[in-house]
Amino acid sequence: MAQRAETLGKLAELVLAVERPHPVRVAIDGCSAAGKTTLADELAEVLRDRTEREVIRVGIDYFKRAVALRTTYPVDSPDGYYLETWDHEAIRNRLLIPLGPGGDRRYTTGLMDPSAQTELERPVAVAAEDAVLLVDGAFLQRPELNAYWDLRVYVDITFDEVLRRGTARDQAWMPSAEAAEHRYRTKYIPGEKLYVAQVQPQARAQILLDNQDPAALSFVGGLGGSRL
Repeated sequence: MAQRAETLGKLAELVLAVERPHPVRVAIDGCSAAGKTTLADELAEVLRDRTEREVIRVGIDYFKRAVALRTTYPVDSPDGYYLETWDHEAIRNRLLIPLGPGGDRRYTTGLMDPSAQTELERPVAVAAEDAVLLVDGAFLQRPELNAYWDLRVYVDITFDEVLRRGTARDQAWMPSAEAAEHRYRTKYIPGEKLYVAQVQPQARAQILLDNQDPAALSFVGGLGGSRL
């Protein structure tokens, strides 16, 4: 895991090099099972070891729209997954805008549990002026959100690997491995292919990471993979 540790260290340096007169808002973007959450958690620990600045960790899955409010498309369809799952207005107004230019730095880390069945009562917090916000999740460079990030990191794996990892992971809470595989083939992967085709997040991110082999996490292209 030496290469992964080295890459995480370089990534932390790039994050800390971003200068803003407000908290730095970092998107850890990527498809399902790409390793976004693990990477963001590890990066947070590296940052906390290297700086006294406040590091805020948020998972975008805590900003899902309640299932009952997703009425335009079938919930299990690719369009429903891509276009209606997340509450972009809440993400902007309760998290990203308050931490951005002219914001009051009063934010919340989530509104719903990840199943989108239960509302959360998380208190409003106040970020330090020089805080670093690390947000992991899918579709973070959608047009509704893209302008509000100060740094975009895309964690890249193949769709074959999405299917393999996702099936192995989600069978634990689904009826069977077959059911998990079916959901990836019919919902998650088609929805994520829509995003990749329409938004081209790999090309737009300032930092592109190859996480096909987690132990060999590496930058793709450029000096340290950065396109800042």
